[in-house]
Amino acid sequence: MLEHLPQWIGALMRNVRAGHAKLAIVQPELTITGVHIDLSSPAFPDGGRLPERFTADGAGVSPPLVWNGVPLGTRSLALIVEDPDAPAPNPLVHAIVCGIPPGERRLAEGAIRADGGGDAGGGDIGRNSAFGEGWLPPDPPAGHGSHDYIFQLFALADVPLFRRHPGRSALLNAMEGKVLAAGLLVGTYSRGEAAMTGGGKAVPRAVARHG
Repeated sequence: MLEHLPQWIGALMRNVRAGHAKLAIVQPELTITGVHIDLSSPAFPDGGRLPERFTADGAGVSPPLVWNGVPLGTRSLALIVEDPDAPAPNPLVHAIVCGIPPGERRLAEGAIRADGGGDAGGGDIGRNSAFGEGWLPPDPPAGHGSHDYIFQLFALADVPLFRRHPGRSALLNAMEGKVLAAGLLVGTYSRGEAAMTGGGKAVPRAVARHG
């Protein structure tokens, strides 16, 4: 979406960012407890740079994810990936996956893609900020600095019902009062500057501990 902006425009907008306080995982209506899901990826460390393969500069496929620590009573899982550093009023949504079976413990590389009416395992792919299904590859403006890509996994006490391909608002409304636990994983990416091997900016620990 933003990969073709000139670097000088990115530099001018460097301090224009949606903000981490607008991430789904810190919204008060979700009333997330202290139960923590251990969410990680074999492709990058928490706080580390996303390999180019998963961005608009590479193949643009979704990264693999694995998790543990799903609490008893979970009936479904939901994932949302957001960029709070986007130069926009709200974080950009890079992926939504809902209806993940409670016994599932991984999403394979490339699994977040357009799936029509939902896959055979019960998952359904929601709408990203480009109004499409599937994974929206990170493409921060050159010169805008490092962006955090926040993978947020929620254990739910119910199986929310949606119209096909829910967006962010529909997902948050459906999760209200149903979140048993959450997990959080941060990947970073930037253009037009030296690649960083670690995280660009730390996610506040208050946010991280919600996950």
